[in-house]
Amino acid sequence: MENAPQYVIEMLHITKEFPGIRANDDITLQLRKGEIHALLGENGAGKSTLMSILFGMYQPDAGEIRKDGKPVTIQNPNDAPLQQVGNVTVPEARVLMIQPWESKLIKDIEKAILASDIGITPTNDGKSIRLVFPELTEERRKELAKDVKKKGDAAKTAVRNIRRDGNDAFKKSNKAKEISEDEYAELQEKLQKITDKYVAMVDKAVEAKTKEIMTV
Repeated sequence: MENAPQYVIEMLHITKEFPGIRANDDITLQLRKGEIHALLGENGAGKSTLMSILFGMYQPDAGEIRKDGKPVTIQNPNDAPLQQVGNVTVPEARVLMIQPWESKLIKDIEKAILASDIGITPTNDGKSIRLVFPELTEERRKELAKDVKKKGDAAKTAVRNIRRDGNDAFKKSNKAKEISEDEYAELQEKLQKITDKYVAMVDKAVEAKTKEIMTV
């Protein structure tokens, strides 16, 4: 007997380009049964494009989609592997409603939410599931703001690690006489400007999100 596939949905090395922009660049997303995921990123990061590909609204320029370990071709939304799951809507502030197309999926969805440790107990009426998010206390807002700062610091560290790796590569090329001293200095300067740009973007995003969290 063959082992069950490790992932129910896989988007492997997905690339999608539009005129003048690469929306997705070699993206891989793998989902196991019962997992709940969130795609996070600033505007223009390619989240919507990636999901549009999964739902058959766009065709990828490169990469592969698999369902239960087998390659699938999604030409339109009717072919989408998730099209029979259901809708997620926001009927009112702090409320998410999940309405599966098939009522038999209710218990599986509820079980997955309870196992996700998000701290919210779902309400199941047999046809849909409601998630009511409690009003944030000041203490909780401060905790979330600290978490945002922590994630921002991690993002900046990742950016600076890329700068370090780049400078190491430049140094090796210079030592091997593959680039001149002037080229070496120019590359370092360009890389520093790129690093400064993305660090500033992270700081701006952290500031905006912190302000949003702390605004009552």
